Amino acid sequence: MKTVVLSFTFFLFAASFVLAQEELAVADSDTTIYEAVEEMPRFPACEQLDTTLQARNQCAQQALLSVMYQNITYPLEARQNNIEGTVVVSFVVEKDSTLSNFRIVKDIGGGCGIEVLRVVEGINEAGIKWVPGKNNGKIVRSRFNLPIKFKLEEAPPYTVIGRDTVYTEYETPLAFKGGDEALQAFLTENLEYPSSGIDSCLMGRIELQIMVRPTGEVRILDLIDYSGLGFDFWYEAISLATSTYGKWEPATFEGRQVTAAYNITLPFIPESSGCQARVEEYEQAGQLAQEGAELYDSGEKEAGIEKLSQAIALFPNNANYLIMRGQAYLDMNRFGEACEDLTLARRISYIDWYDGVLPVICRQE
Repeated sequence: MKTVVLSFTFFLFAASFVLAQEELAVADSDTTIYEAVEEMPRFPACEQLDTTLQARNQCAQQALLSVMYQNITYPLEARQNNIEGTVVVSFVVEKDSTLSNFRIVKDIGGGCGIEVLRVVEGINEAGIKWVPGKNNGKIVRSRFNLPIKFKLEEAPPYTVIGRDTVYTEYETPLAFKGGDEALQAFLTENLEYPSSGIDSCLMGRIELQIMVRPTGEVRILDLIDYSGLGFDFWYEAISLATSTYGKWEPATFEGRQVTAAYNITLPFIPESSGCQARVEEYEQAGQLAQEGAELYDSGEKEAGIEKLSQAIALFPNNANYLIMRGQAYLDMNRFGEACEDLTLARRISYIDWYDGVLPVICRQE
């Protein structure tokens, strides 16, 4: 999990926040969580100011937002899908100045809600003591709502991977000579199913992201084995992808040829007669997963999850189906189920997309 980095200035503020013990003492046994209080809880950055309560509240809010924006990383999924907007998270400021009961009140998707939650929890784990809320002069438990705005800035037309500048914008895209149909024909004709998988009727798909330089050289940037097929299948996928050397028309940007990336999906389906029943189940599972995604996207969330669950029942170790259902659960704030699905998907396919937020998701169970 990423560590929340707080500025030295903030630590000076925090160090100066030492309330009298009688103020922090719990005055009674009231365990009510108040949605509104006479004196709202606040971030402990401005308690040294000898000014009005309103001024301290405004200063504390600005300091909190400064810490949040210094530590938030715009999620890759949100960037790729041009997701912008405001996330609202809420939590309870306890009488002892700690935070609890974290939840996402409003999310815009793309991992933004979880990212805000990660940073807020990181602040709490750093031991920062908030000023608790008060009613009638007594310290009480109270809820705090925190809105955080996500706004995309103009990004460069490329990303740097190792020593390569890989363009994400171009005048003409990277293309296989002869077009997509020629690429699919090449892959279908040359893809070989490894003999090691026949006895177990292993099947699934491997996704590759390749990088093609203007010279025609092909390199593998990423490989995702959604079904845990194993090394023999990885070797075949990599060998096939790199055998496309010299068969690409390079991408161009500002009139020159540039390096670009391309995604390839390779389905490994056994042709043995003894595996045909299982192949039919695989096709059925794929159809169920597609129907589930469509139902969920159309607003029929429970029906969509039921279809996805049927697909997973047929192929429990298909990480793609687990990710689809896990993301649906996450969108519904069903963190325990999302944790289970995404953790299992991580174990099967070695994807690291959720590594930064899984600890947060799993703590919400």
